[in-house]
Amino acid sequence: MATFYRFLSSYEALIYIILAIGALFSFRWLWRSWRESQTSVYRMEREFSSRRLGQSAAISGLIVIMFCVEFFIASFIIPGLPVSGLSTPTLDLFSTPTGTLSPEMMTQFANLPPQFSVPSAAGCTPDQIMITSPKPGDEVQGSVDLIGTVNVPSFGFYKFEVAPQGGSSWAIFAAGSNVVKNSSLGKWDTTALTPGDYQLRLVVTDNQGAALSPCVVSVRVMPMP
Repeated sequence: MATFYRFLSSYEALIYIILAIGALFSFRWLWRSWRESQTSVYRMEREFSSRRLGQSAAISGLIVIMFCVEFFIASFIIPGLPVSGLSTPTLDLFSTPTGTLSPEMMTQFANLPPQFSVPSAAGCTPDQIMITSPKPGDEVQGSVDLIGTVNVPSFGFYKFEVAPQGGSSWAIFAAGSNVVKNSSLGKWDTTALTPGDYQLRLVVTDNQGAALSPCVVSVRVMPMP
């Protein structure tokens, strides 16, 4: 039913146009039928006119009811529907996993000095939210295949973010909207980053828009040979 309501909301303007055109013809027919019933002289003619008047009145009334139903649903029911799924237009970004930072994000960490720390992982939940590869402390370079699991109840979408070790400035570089079990979650192009230690974060959001506890893995980006 929610899908039907959203269909009515998406095509609200077109539905109003179609109903307006239908109303124009039906009310014109109703007016002509009423005029004919008033000027009819013979019994057969009056019966025929009355039948046409009843038909035109029924169709006109139906169009008015449809208009009121569409207005009520679009104005009062649709705004109260919960957000479900990510079939919204913004989810086209997640139709397939992506893995390239935008030019703005690529330069975000360019001038940061290398930082080194003890490799670690935090917040990961086995069989639900997990980064299998790269592992904590792995040295990565070039294009990196991100392997892991995203399998939670009421799943919405996931995204990958990266930040320098100890920093709080996160940049999104990959995302997806499919459940994945110990398989590829996307690609990570590390060539734009200054060599050093980074935090790789997998963030999962449910279909109500709530972000779950992220899985964070510390890795070391190495310079290209």
